[in-house]
Parts: sequence; C-alpha cells; structure tokens
Amino acid sequence: MQEPTAIASVHVHARPGTVYRLLTDLSQWRAFVAECRVTPGPFTARVGERFRGTNRRGPMVWRTTATVTQATPDRCFAFRVTLFGMPVSYWRYDIVPTDRGCRVTESTRDHRRTLMRVVSIPATGVVDRAAHNRRNIQRTLTRLKALAEAAEGGTSAGQGEGGPAGAEGTAGVAEADGNRR
Repeated sequence: MQEPTAIASVHVHARPGTVYRLLTDLSQWRAFVAECRVTPGPFTARVGERFRGTNRRGPMVWRTTATVTQATPDRCFAFRVTLFGMPVSYWRYDIVPTDRGCRVTESTRDHRRTLMRVVSIPATGVVDRAAHNRRNIQRTLTRLKALAEAAEGGTSAGQGEGGPAGAEGTAGVAEADGNRR
C-alpha cells in the first residue's frame, strides 16, 4: 500500500472504545469532521457497508460514496472513497491504547487518476490537496479529542502535549484527495 499523503496523530485522554464509537457513529461526524457531511441513514460499522458523503468548499459541492474496508472495534476504522464509481481516496483511523487513554492517527491516501486530479482542481477549488487534507486532519483530530474527552468527563489538552502531531505529508506523493467520507 502506498504511503499516506496526509497523516497526523493526537493523544486522547479517553478509552479507545469511546473514540471508536465516535468514529463509527456517523451522526456524530458533524461535530468533529472538518470537511465532509454524511448523508443520514442507517449504518453499521462493518466491512462492505457503504455511506454517502457531501463535501462543500465555498460554492463547490461534491458527493461521494465510501465503502468500509476495516472495522476493528476499539482499534481501526477505514474506508475507500469513490466518485461516480472511480477511485478517489482511502481514509483510515488507527487507535492505539496508551497508559492514559489512546493515540489516534488519521491518514489518507490519494487514489485519483491523473484526469480526476486535474478536473478536481476547478471542481473543488483546491489546488494543493495534500496541504488542504493536512489542515483538515489537524482540525478533525482536535475536535475528536475534545469530544471524546468530554464524553468521559475529561478536559482536552488542546494543541499542547496531547494536541495533533506528525501532520507531515509524504514527499514526492501527488496531491491527496479531498473527498472525505
């Protein structure tokens, strides 16, 4: 599998199960996911399950379909994204238990072919998709941390010791996909 085009991690003072439940409860995404809004409907986090996402950037709107590729309770939630049946991206959340909660890593890989990369610039208004996704991953993880810690009665450390870290792209890899979920 190719290296992530955008990745970051955050330490969360909450149990892995709390984080996993937030990640797999799509009705909660509006509270922490930076770019995508999920179309309401029944959803069970299991391999092969699909859900629809709507992304908006200014006047630009695009809709995608995501298919769950991994759903390991308290450990990992991952899915691939398509647009009109064409591969767009792969998104993954890894949850690793720690002595004081867990470390959550969000990553994405760009699966767009050349034509879709070119067309996506005017369609989404984003020129540097990898940088855009790095910023959105930082926002998502910061919000997820606060939500998970609040759910367990803790407080978020913000950008300090427990804030998002490691949001570096992979050198030499083309723009990442912006079609989050």
